[in-house]
Amino acid sequence: MSRLRRWKRRMQVRLDALERFTVDLIYDRTPDSLAADIVGGGLLGLSWLFNGIVLARQWLYKQRILQNHHLGCLVIVVGNLTVGGTGKTPVVEKLARSLNERGRKVAILSRGYKSRSESMTAKWWRLLTHRDAPPPKIVSDGKTVFLNAEIAGDEPFMLARNLPGVVVLVDKDRVKAGIYAIKKFQADTLILDDGFQYFALKDHLQLLMIDKTNPFGNGQLLPRGILREPVSHLKRASYIFFTKSDGVSDPELEAQVREFKPDADIIECTHRPQYLHAVHGSERMPLDSLKGRKIAAFCGIATPESFERFLTGFGATIVASKWFMDHHFYQRDELESFFAQARAAGADWILTTEKDAVRIEPSVASALPLFYLRVEIALLRGVKDFDDAVTRICFPHEWRKRDTPSPHPARTMQR
Repeated sequence: MSRLRRWKRRMQVRLDALERFTVDLIYDRTPDSLAADIVGGGLLGLSWLFNGIVLARQWLYKQRILQNHHLGCLVIVVGNLTVGGTGKTPVVEKLARSLNERGRKVAILSRGYKSRSESMTAKWWRLLTHRDAPPPKIVSDGKTVFLNAEIAGDEPFMLARNLPGVVVLVDKDRVKAGIYAIKKFQADTLILDDGFQYFALKDHLQLLMIDKTNPFGNGQLLPRGILREPVSHLKRASYIFFTKSDGVSDPELEAQVREFKPDADIIECTHRPQYLHAVHGSERMPLDSLKGRKIAAFCGIATPESFERFLTGFGATIVASKWFMDHHFYQRDELESFFAQARAAGADWILTTEKDAVRIEPSVASALPLFYLRVEIALLRGVKDFDDAVTRICFPHEWRKRDTPSPHPARTMQR
């Protein structure tokens, strides 16, 4: 390894450590220390500034100084008040699949967080030469998945892979992406993935995800806390989903929600593990095969604790563990290092999440079986199943008609 490459690697390790320290501070996972107090105080000042920017931006849209656009089709926003970790992607997947099965032409519009974007040089050259902006990235046209996770982003790629029949587009400009989806793919339903703070596109429905295990963090806005905007702004939501629920009611959280939205329509759901799937292959293993198994677990998600709780809940013993930053793209050497650690610890299998699995290059091999945990959404309260939720949310006339008893049941039976 050259001296320059070693230097770059050391700098990357230091930057990763700094980022991890900051994230742990935001999530209140950092032990009390003088460094935490100093950095935390600085971040709190930036949070106040960020709050002012958030309120100013919303005021500009409310006064129509900044314009939003109507695209003439059903627009559903799925989002959250906080950064990461609410379990939004499985809800988007289930919603899109259910709408597609009902005959809707669905397009998911994502900003593609940490996807490969246009370089600054290319952007400036395009502006200087008055060229049009490039079209949205077509991750999937509903038939073929065209882009990998590095180019598309891990979540758009995962959605495209799991949703045949659904168009998936990536662009920071969701208005442009929406127009493109309607013109090129005849989409009649647009789902904005992570769009609660996106005001440029006029929506019809706002589905807000609230992580029941950590609803609003420490109550501070970014960068001192995990909030993107004040808790009071949940009043914009059409429906509120409590995610990662254990089925036990939380009167305090419900009271906090109803303080700002007294008529809140709350749907409670859980993320239910389904099976283990080989990262590079088609093999599936039932969840009960985890019982008594020694596991090495790694992941790059916002709430790694929840992933590890799933594994131990099914009887696995975690003998080696590694947490990376959310949306982290894995380098071969760091994976090989962890795989060696797993072998040394006597692990039987190595496990990760589905979102992490799409970020592992096919050429990366492990001496131990390498699986990801497949998780899907299940509803616990509010409606009896997800199809009812889709009917209630997206087809209210059909829902009301079905729930209204016929004034002449005998006559209806004769027909």
